Amino acid sequence: MNLIDTFQNLVAQVPDLVQPLIVALAGAVPFIEGEGAVAIGVIGGIHPVIAAVAAMAGNFLCVAVLVLASSGARAAIVNRSRAGRPVLAGAAGSTSVPAEDSGRGAARRERFQRAFERYGVPGVSLLGPLLLPTQFTATMLAAAGVGRARILFWQAIAIIGWTTLVAIIIGGAVYAIH
Repeated sequence: MNLIDTFQNLVAQVPDLVQPLIVALAGAVPFIEGEGAVAIGVIGGIHPVIAAVAAMAGNFLCVAVLVLASSGARAAIVNRSRAGRPVLAGAAGSTSVPAEDSGRGAARRERFQRAFERYGVPGVSLLGPLLLPTQFTATMLAAAGVGRARILFWQAIAIIGWTTLVAIIIGGAVYAIH
């Protein structure tokens, strides 16, 4: 049983009042996000608008926490290096970059960097869900030094847009069948 099946079964087993919370939790999971969570909710019998709002809330809350944490970590590292104290691998509060990245992680960063240089923050945020989860895109934007408010604004627009689109498609399909 995979994670999507688990969330669908959970939605079917809990009281109606708790179902949107399960959808919100699914929205916080990378690769499921708002789009997958709204599909889980609508297929599970939740009204598309309620499922969409719950999925958006879960996805955005997760992105916001990651952006705030990433921005804070970046600021601490930048401030520490400006103060003339080296950031050592393995030291408390530091990050280390391996000499050789794993192929998959390096490919993701390279893809992100190309898109970022070409389309900027709005383009990466709006087109990002086609390539990477919003959580990864938002974290990479924060690590690149983009302001938190700008990241959160464009991520919110992307989450609302993509989740709404999927809600309309899945909701229409489910209600056309019934």
